[in-house]
Amino acid sequence: MSEELPQDILTIPTQFVRQRNSLFAVADFGPLYVDYYLHLKDNRIEISPEHDAMLKDALAAFSLHCVSRPHNEIVAWTVNFQDPLLNLFLAGENRDGSVVGRIFTENIKKADDNVFYQDLIRGTKPVHRSIVSFKEGDIFFAVEEYYRQSEQRPARLFRLGGEKYAIVTAHPDYDEEWFESLTTDDIKLFDEKEELNTLEVRPVRWNCGCNHARILRTLLPVWHQDKDELFLGEELIEVNCPRCAAKYRVSRESMEAFANDQK
Repeated sequence: MSEELPQDILTIPTQFVRQRNSLFAVADFGPLYVDYYLHLKDNRIEISPEHDAMLKDALAAFSLHCVSRPHNEIVAWTVNFQDPLLNLFLAGENRDGSVVGRIFTENIKKADDNVFYQDLIRGTKPVHRSIVSFKEGDIFFAVEEYYRQSEQRPARLFRLGGEKYAIVTAHPDYDEEWFESLTTDDIKLFDEKEELNTLEVRPVRWNCGCNHARILRTLLPVWHQDKDELFLGEELIEVNCPRCAAKYRVSRESMEAFANDQK
């Protein structure tokens, strides 16, 4: 990417581990979390400490996955947990490093297993969905299980303390014994213990892309079907973005004007 990036934006280098045939990425996610917390504050979104920790882990895992993938991919994860009963949602566009996430805690279906869903758009190809069941109630376990079952190659995710996380993904002819034996302490000393070649450095930024017009466009089918049902007798409603939970105030007047403009 040729544009000069702001100094406060998160950048993540991807490195090839020579003689191991694996890809390595590590980052301190502090800059991304700052934007995430500003988003919560700006939209008056309250989140419990437990859910906050889960979403921060998920944002790190998702971002590390995205920077390890081709540029022409748009990715979305929905991760259903049964205990606690909730859905984690993550979405990102690798072309510009945009990532976003939120938690759903209402109207979650009870099931026997946790389920990981990935929706992937690569270039102009249609959406490809992967579905993987998993047992452990941990986002890192879920992602590693997805790699085993759907990517047909393993990945390892590591919490390194504070806001620092890492991923190692296997490539063909990788050193399997070395890969499976990796520990958090090994990852902390990776620069000293392994021969690393930097392939590229990618930005990662909190960016949903939602705005008032897009929210109105999302509501348009419901408006055409039943205006009164949409507004429930009110002149003003508050609508949450389904991707990032940002709050938008929508008036009946603005909705009607937008619908007329679309004719």
